[in-house]
Amino acid sequence: MTVLELSFPAGRFHATPWGRHVNEGAVEWPPSPWRIVRALIATWHWKAKSDVPEPVMRSLIAKLATLPRFRLPPATTAHTRHYMPYNEGKNEKKTKVFDTFIQIAEQATLLVAWDADLAEPERDALQTITNRLAYFGRAESLVEAHLLEGITGIEADSAPLEEREASPSGNELVRLLAPMTAREYDVWQAEFTKKALSDLGPRPTAAQKKKLPKVPTDLFTALHADTGDLQAVGWNLPPGAQFVNYARPENAFTLAAKPRTRRPGVRPTVARFALSSVVPPVITKALAVAEQIHKVLCSEKISNGHPIFTGVGGKNHQHAHIFCESLGDSNAHITHVTIYSAEGFDHAAVEALRKIQWTWGFKGHDLRTVLHGVGQPDEFDTPLFATAKTWRSLTPFVSTRHAKTYRDGRPKMDDNGWQEGSAPHDLLRLLSLNPRWQGAKIRRHVPERTQPFEFGSRKFRSLQFQTVRHGGNGRRGHGSGAAFEIEFSEPVSGPIAAGYGAHFGLGLFVPIDAQSHE
Repeated sequence: MTVLELSFPAGRFHATPWGRHVNEGAVEWPPSPWRIVRALIATWHWKAKSDVPEPVMRSLIAKLATLPRFRLPPATTAHTRHYMPYNEGKNEKKTKVFDTFIQIAEQATLLVAWDADLAEPERDALQTITNRLAYFGRAESLVEAHLLEGITGIEADSAPLEEREASPSGNELVRLLAPMTAREYDVWQAEFTKKALSDLGPRPTAAQKKKLPKVPTDLFTALHADTGDLQAVGWNLPPGAQFVNYARPENAFTLAAKPRTRRPGVRPTVARFALSSVVPPVITKALAVAEQIHKVLCSEKISNGHPIFTGVGGKNHQHAHIFCESLGDSNAHITHVTIYSAEGFDHAAVEALRKIQWTWGFKGHDLRTVLHGVGQPDEFDTPLFATAKTWRSLTPFVSTRHAKTYRDGRPKMDDNGWQEGSAPHDLLRLLSLNPRWQGAKIRRHVPERTQPFEFGSRKFRSLQFQTVRHGGNGRRGHGSGAAFEIEFSEPVSGPIAAGYGAHFGLGLFVPIDAQSHE
């Protein structure tokens, strides 16, 4: 058995999984086997090539290109937020960057074990390389690595699963990028080349063959490929790599996070999460996602049925709202979830929010949540809490009443020209119940036929959104909802959500003419 011990002097491990953006808040834990092997190769190439012959390095990597087991240290997730300058033409601008990382307990170490017996030259080579490994993951992940001697076994708590094998009780499934074995790579390369040639037809020309994707000659060469170059030519998975299912303890991130120092008597009102999944849900499923998160929040294991989440015993709709957002170039996928309560979260509620790590996807893949923070609205970069005079629908507004008519079928109209009980009439009624929103005017945002809900390059109609809860009650009128613009006489601060399902992300509005908190 070959065992590496990794310790992190700064107490942090920074690594973004393959195919994910750093601002998604996704973190890789345990480190992927692909990342480990590539880190060893990079260190050899830059710091040990003159001391370790290439044939020895090749044989070492061939033995380590198997699936290791891990003993994970106590850890939790954390993040920092900062502004990064960039140039747009001649103008310098700033963009906010989220850096999510693993915070590791002080003096704790990570063990990585392979069922591989190394020859003496290979063991000496690995010892030389690990002694010269300076960082692991991103450059800010300082690391000290040691090859342990005389170890015949470790108490692993994260191990690979067989195909279609279920996670053991008390564990959850994570997908890690791992290298193929040298033999698997040779088979894959032959099949890939054969298929690429067959796609050209029975008589491919020399010019066509020249345009075929260049595949590394062997696994060792494939492990040298630059990630940026792979993504630039369109590889959605690096040559020689495969996704492997691993089991990880459900309590892998139970290390308590240090709470922020807050002003006495001031409760936080916002908890903001990044959402990640193998197949992230589209914004049209916001209601289903919010319902699943609500179930987790109300569970005995998480909050013991805290009234701020269940709504039992609450007043004036001050219990928690769950809002889903699709930000950036996300192709309309849900990227963030914000939980808000005007009443504020007490200590027990905050502890419950910190416990949320994942939830079941409704008819889909599991969803992982990464807590960005718990605080006040002005601490978070989201349009939901901006200040503006004009707001537009982000998700459909669904009326809580039915449209009214006279006995002869004529619609009953109000003084504003809207049919009583219709969506616009009910929206005005609900706005008038809030002292801050009284005197508001509304208009249809965009006719339904032109798909009023726009997220990047994708557009949706109300009919494409889920607008009926799968569980629970709630007064609901007919129809699938509609999109509106609200205009106030003076700027008002969000969030603004009204109508059926407002606590679960329906009837949510975002500003058109926002005034920044900065």
